[in-house]
Amino acid sequence: QVQLVESGGGVVQAGGSLRLSCAASGRTVGAYNMGWFRQAPGKDREFVAAVDWSGSSTTYADSVKGRFTISRDNAENTVFLQMNSLKPEDTAVYSCAVSRAFTGVTARYDYWGQGTQVTVSS
Repeated sequence: QVQLVESGGGVVQAGGSLRLSCAASGRTVGAYNMGWFRQAPGKDREFVAAVDWSGSSTTYADSVKGRFTISRDNAENTVFLQMNSLKPEDTAVYSCAVSRAFTGVTARYDYWGQGTQVTVSS
């Protein structure tokens, strides 16, 4: 079992930055691939970014490439999402998740946090 708790969300103006954190408990997150997803009101859940178990490989949705950076600190059982140049379209609930595979496919993720709200105003 893995428990995930996201933090760092808030309200920011377009062009600003936020740094999201996802803290794991129950067991170490270091053995798992990690992903960030987001879901806006009335929209389907959308893949944002993923990082492999070692932190050496990352992948991003086209919509966030060049703006967002995913990283992890296995010693602290934490994964981060640095969000720069934020746009109103980035407004959503952001959730972290763990997977046995390095993938952007939602169905491959086994454990999910409850999410943290990110609101980008114009």
